[in-house]
Amino acid sequence: MTVKFYKPTSPGRRNGSVLLNEEITKDRPEKSLTVALRKRGGRNSQGKITVRHRGGGAKRMIRIIDFKRDKFNIPGKVAAIEYDPNRSANLALIFYADGEKRYILAPEGLKVGDMIKSADACEHTPGNSMCLGSIATGTFIHNIEVTLGRGGSLVRSAGNAAQLVAKEGDYVTVRLPSGEMRKIRCECHATVGIVGNGDHQNVELGKAGRSRHMGRRPTVRGTVMNPCDHPHGGGEGRSPVGMPGPKTPWGKPALGYKTRKPKASDKLIVKRRGK
Repeated sequence: MTVKFYKPTSPGRRNGSVLLNEEITKDRPEKSLTVALRKRGGRNSQGKITVRHRGGGAKRMIRIIDFKRDKFNIPGKVAAIEYDPNRSANLALIFYADGEKRYILAPEGLKVGDMIKSADACEHTPGNSMCLGSIATGTFIHNIEVTLGRGGSLVRSAGNAAQLVAKEGDYVTVRLPSGEMRKIRCECHATVGIVGNGDHQNVELGKAGRSRHMGRRPTVRGTVMNPCDHPHGGGEGRSPVGMPGPKTPWGKPALGYKTRKPKASDKLIVKRRGK
C-alpha cells in the first residue's frame, strides 16, 4: 500500500492523505457473505446512549469473516483481495476446493492465486492456519485463539503481528504487539504472517467531515459544558476544574481510579504490557 498526500487546494485537503488501494482487486463484496448493518448510534435496547460519540456515517455491509479457520485439510485459493469498511485490515476472498467461499484477514504477501490451508500442522506460509504447538519458535502470527474453538480474538488489526517466543509443556508463550507476554494453550490455532495494510496508521483524515463519514461524532471537553452536563462545567470564562481531581461526566474519578475487574485469563500473563 502507498499513502497519497494531496496538494493543499483547500484547508481540508492541506493535511489529508489517503491509501492507494493497489492490492485491492474487487470493488463489490461477495453477496452471500454479507449481512445488513443496522445502526444504533451508540444506543442500547432501551434507547439510552451507552457509547458516546457514535452516529451517522456512510452505509455499510457487514462481511462475515472466518476467524475460526475450521475448514481443516481442505485447500483454498485466493480469489480476490477486498476492502472492508468495518476494520483496518483488508480481506481475502477464498474459494475452497469443495465449492465453499469464505473471507479471511489478508496477511502481508498474500496475492490472488495463492493457495492456503488450515490444519493441525502445515507449511509456514502467510495465510496458513495451524495449532500453536506446530508453529516454529520465532514465527510471526496473527488471529490468535485464546479459547479453543472460539476463533481468533487477538492481533487482528492492520500491520500487527505477535511472535511465538517459547514452548513449554501444554503452553506456548507469545509476545503480543503491546509488549505483553502471554501463555496460550498449544491446541489453540493461529494464522501465520503479519496482518496486511500496514500503512493504515499513516493516513491523516485532514478534516472533520471524514470522521463523520466513519460514524464518529464530535468530542466536546467537559470544561466548556454547563454544570448540569458535566462536573467540570460552569464558571465565568475559562475556569479550572475546581475539585479534587478530574471527573468523568458521571462524577467518577478519571485518574488513578481502578474500574476493571480481573479476568480468569490474567493468571496466564507472564509479563505485563508497558514499561
